[in-house]
Amino acid sequence: MDLNSASTVVLQVLTQATSQDTAVLKPAEEQLKQWETQPGFYSVLLNIFTNHTLDINVRWLAVLYFKHGIDRYWRRVAPHALSEEEKTTLRAGLITNFNEPINQIATQIAVLIAKVARLDCPRQWPELIPTLIESVKVQDDLRQHRALLTFYHVTKTLASKRLAADRKLFYDLASGIYNFACSLWNHHTDTFLQQVSSGNEAAILSSLERTLLSLKVLRKLTVNGFVEPHKNMEVMGFLHGIFVRLKQFLECSRNIGTDNVCRDRLEKTIILFTKVLLDFLDQHPFSFTPLIQRSLEFSVSYVFTEVGEGVTFERFIVQCMNLIKMIVKNYAYKPSKNFEDSSPETLEAHKIKMAFFTYPTLTEICRRLVSHYFLLTEEELTMWEEDPEGFTVEETGGDSWKYSLRPCTEVLFIDIFHEYNQTLTPVLLEMMQTLQGPTNVEDMNALLIKDAVYNAVGLAAYELFDSVDFDQWFKNQLLPELQVIHNRYKPLRRRVIWLIGQWISVKFKSDLRPMLYEAICNLLQDQDLVVRIETATTLKLTVDDFEFRTDQFLPYLETMFTLLFQLLQQVTECDTKMHVLHVLSCVIERVNVQIRPYVGCLVQYLPLLWKQSEEHNMLRCAILTTLIHLVQGLGADSKNLYPFLLPVIQLSTDVSQPPHVYLLEDGLELWLVTLENSPCVTPELLRIFQNMSPLLELSSENLRTCFKIINGYIFLSSTEFLQTYAVGLCQSFCELLKEITTEGQVQVLKVVENALKVNPILGPQMFQPIFPYVFKGIIEGERYPVVMSTYLGVMGRVLLQNTSFFSSLLNEMAHKFNQEMDQLLGNMIEMWVDRMDNITQPERRKLSALALLSLLPSDNSVIQDKFCGIINISVEGLHDVMTEDPETGTYKDCMLMSHLEEPKVTEDEEPPTEQDKRKKMDWWRINLEMLVLEQTRLAC
Repeated sequence: MDLNSASTVVLQVLTQATSQDTAVLKPAEEQLKQWETQPGFYSVLLNIFTNHTLDINVRWLAVLYFKHGIDRYWRRVAPHALSEEEKTTLRAGLITNFNEPINQIATQIAVLIAKVARLDCPRQWPELIPTLIESVKVQDDLRQHRALLTFYHVTKTLASKRLAADRKLFYDLASGIYNFACSLWNHHTDTFLQQVSSGNEAAILSSLERTLLSLKVLRKLTVNGFVEPHKNMEVMGFLHGIFVRLKQFLECSRNIGTDNVCRDRLEKTIILFTKVLLDFLDQHPFSFTPLIQRSLEFSVSYVFTEVGEGVTFERFIVQCMNLIKMIVKNYAYKPSKNFEDSSPETLEAHKIKMAFFTYPTLTEICRRLVSHYFLLTEEELTMWEEDPEGFTVEETGGDSWKYSLRPCTEVLFIDIFHEYNQTLTPVLLEMMQTLQGPTNVEDMNALLIKDAVYNAVGLAAYELFDSVDFDQWFKNQLLPELQVIHNRYKPLRRRVIWLIGQWISVKFKSDLRPMLYEAICNLLQDQDLVVRIETATTLKLTVDDFEFRTDQFLPYLETMFTLLFQLLQQVTECDTKMHVLHVLSCVIERVNVQIRPYVGCLVQYLPLLWKQSEEHNMLRCAILTTLIHLVQGLGADSKNLYPFLLPVIQLSTDVSQPPHVYLLEDGLELWLVTLENSPCVTPELLRIFQNMSPLLELSSENLRTCFKIINGYIFLSSTEFLQTYAVGLCQSFCELLKEITTEGQVQVLKVVENALKVNPILGPQMFQPIFPYVFKGIIEGERYPVVMSTYLGVMGRVLLQNTSFFSSLLNEMAHKFNQEMDQLLGNMIEMWVDRMDNITQPERRKLSALALLSLLPSDNSVIQDKFCGIINISVEGLHDVMTEDPETGTYKDCMLMSHLEEPKVTEDEEPPTEQDKRKKMDWWRINLEMLVLEQTRLAC
């Protein structure tokens, strides 16, 4: 591509590609796609995006196409790879000038230079780093900033490489430039500190931006550039210097307003300091040992004393707490139970920790966490009043939860309490003791203090197991507090019911459950929405608990279910509806069929909720989960839900519909339980199987559920199902068997085996193309025992239940193998007898024995020659299935049922589904057939 003539053409097409008119945009994109592999195209793009007189959108697009080209065509082994000559020219052009005036384009250019550096630096591009170092020294502000920006992105990219040879190159690079990077950072930092007092916001921002970029470079070099960084004086000097710089920057925050760009950049820089320490601790815990004492002193002083007042901000406090937590929890600093087995480095770090965390220090941290950081703030209380659902979502882990202060303080409290529980347990018990009895509703501060202490007791539940008589506390203190209905007492009502939820699986007598259920019923009628939502959460924890007893719960079931349904209707936020639905699902799951009298209102409401949640796929997932438990609870009565249920399954499992990405897994589970509980097949239920073929083509992790669904149809209505879908299903199976795993092959063959078991006449006909595959596997001696066992199970069904089909199959295979039928039959019997030990299930062993015995009445000489082998494995099979009858002392076949008495279902067991009943009827029919066959063999 000639540069001079091509530049105008490419520029014109790029201009068209920025158009909002699709009629202009699409042809331009197609043309650019064709040029991607043309020699010289990227040189033209380079000329365009470095020409500052052109339109910004055109230059931006040129940079993006150049960046994508690096990903696709820069490697030498890539199809249509760029020539080495053009790459040399491009590399030189990229670092000629660092004077891009537009920030966004400058960032993209820095990123694409880093992409090239990842592939070529330092071997093919040795001049890159020296050029960058020289460029960041220049006095021109723009060039210096752009070079520093590029320097950061190159360092970041090279630091991310993980191959040993690449790591060695980066170690060499870091050693060579670390001193310069430190000097650069110190220079820009000192410049910033000098300019803070000047009040020149533009100058402050400019120097702060350079300080931030140079610190980002140092972060990558420090964390990733050294194998043993503690042996490098420059590295350790920089890390120790961070604490001094942090104090200086925190003091600077007093002189910078709270609402401007400088303040934002300043806080980002302060946070970056803490990230350097956190990253270094994570990657080099033993190298961090000399910094443990200073890190703890710094963090504790700014977070838990008056030193931090007026200069700290929330994100900084979070980072300091994370630093304390990482030091406390770090496994590298925890000695073995036998101290002699611990390394000297571990013992040294542990000694420093123990020396710092003295009783006064731990006590102050604990008290400060509870009495200061656990207190509900004015903002939180306001949010409670104005947006109760939003408050609940934030408290239970909303989008911003991970980075907010409250969860960070709670996690730090849990970790410190766990690590030093012997020291801190008396402290927390003392705080509990001072709060016994009712609290004055007019004293809001006292209410909030009690809320905070109860929060701590809930978080430390497992650690306090032996120290708190929770049952007595529940009866004497907590239960009366739940009965205080004053509006100002609602924070404590919410906290107490939450606290009980934390202790329910730790220490809570079963006899107290009815008292708790009574309290839950009352709180689900509380005037405050937050209290009701928290109560629903505790209800879920209660019914999920191992010691849950249905008989205790049933007297309260109707009231609770009704109140939960009312709560579901009242809440409006998607997250809250999902939460309440989840609670309802748990209740339905635990009480199972006992829910049937009370679900009418929910059944009527779910179609409306499904329609309203069209744009909220996660809410629809929650609805699907609820429907799964509803169908299981309703059993055969779930057929009444089909007008709503089947379209939901249809949509959720249709891979041509976008929502399937979210709904497929739950949709398949719902489909399966619907089949298992269906009393009979309907045309609509049969019709949704049209979704199955594309699902089998996906070969996803849901394949096992798909096979269960197919089996469900076979047990439900084998004749109608096989006549409608077997041909297409067989084609899908044949394709799957070519590429599926061993486990997948077994699942496919089990479907075929079930079809033969349930419908011995139609089954072989419909799956005829699969049998040569099975026969061939037996003859060739399949090496995987579980697959061979399944092969023999399938062939045993055919041989035992459809002799004529077996004869035709044997004839077909004889032609295919170019052998006589008798010879092939002899080889099959010999392999069958030899591999009988591959079959571990008694049912299949008996099936194989009966199948081979069925051949003995024949006067075929080949079969007679195998008589001894057949009798031998039959006797072995007989021993496997015979058990002694304790009443008569005689032996009987354990695989045969002697009467039709239904086994009693205990309270903890789920009642049999409709499919279980169908399987049992099939079991009876098959056993009867086998008994008749056995008697026939004996008569022969």
